[in-house]
Amino acid sequence: MKFKRSSFLAKVVVLVLLVFTAITLLNIRSRIQAAEVELAAYQAAVDQQQEINAALQDNIENSNDPDTVLAVAKDKLGLLESGEVIFYDTTN
Repeated sequence: MKFKRSSFLAKVVVLVLLVFTAITLLNIRSRIQAAEVELAAYQAAVDQQQEINAALQDNIENSNDPDTVLAVAKDKLGLLESGEVIFYDTTN
């Protein structure tokens, strides 16, 4: 059985297809890498939001706790218990 030699045009077409395929694969690879970076950023944002949500849920669950109410009153509202005095350090 004799094989027929392929023409120059067929070789050029195959070469062009190979180059096109290689360029397309490199483009897809770079898009995948960019998507992975974006995914990591979104995952970090999700993790941070989950921590915030857990803290808020803890605040909701402990909203009737007297110690929690006292801490909020002192820290956020600046209130004092009867008999407490605040001293400000003015030496600095």
